[in-house]
Amino acid sequence: MDFETVMQELESLGKERTKKMYLSNGAHEPLFGVATGAMKPIDKKIKINQRLAEELYATGNYDAMYFAGIIADPKAMTESDFERWMDEAYFYVLSDYVVAVTLSETDIAQDVADKWIASGDELRMSAGWSCYCWLLGNRQDNEFAENKISAMLDSVKHSIHDSPERTKVSMNNFIYTVATSYLPLHEKAVVTAREVGIVEVKRDNKKPSSLNSYENIQKQIDKKRLGFKRKHVRC
Repeated sequence: MDFETVMQELESLGKERTKKMYLSNGAHEPLFGVATGAMKPIDKKIKINQRLAEELYATGNYDAMYFAGIIADPKAMTESDFERWMDEAYFYVLSDYVVAVTLSETDIAQDVADKWIASGDELRMSAGWSCYCWLLGNRQDNEFAENKISAMLDSVKHSIHDSPERTKVSMNNFIYTVATSYLPLHEKAVVTAREVGIVEVKRDNKKPSSLNSYENIQKQIDKKRLGFKRKHVRC
């Protein structure tokens, strides 16, 4: 399938109700409103195609950008490619669920994520922490340096309440992911979650939300789901 055909397919799958939901969550025009699941038949036809992914991502169309992440070849992308994608990721779904997810399948994931976490830019910081969540939830525990993850937990504990709003969400998710998917630091993550407590997040045009990683971790403990690993990160 070529670029024009894919764009036509995506447009035909768009739903007004889905479009309104995406707009309310931070997406903006252009977009069609395509449900993620509806993209799977196109994905099966294309599989991996980095050239096409780049064309789609460059459109600025939310649905095309999301689909680009599904068919991208992460190992063909360089750090500068990921920086370029982040420059165009204008809200958290693109930064955390497209760019960070794609980055997590590369060998440079931790190095790039570390730079984003230290950047001071809200969406880059969010993507950096999110990338670690995708990594920890997919890769084996021995692929991570325990002292590094431990230091990251300390950083979250001391800075989460003063961090940018979207970054708070990803940092909170990091505590939860360490506790449930990275067994060497399960106990420390539980203690960290308890010490952090409720995290208040302000949202544009919506009521503030309250995050409680400790409560969510306890639910997973009760279900005996510690050590959970995903087989695949991307859809």
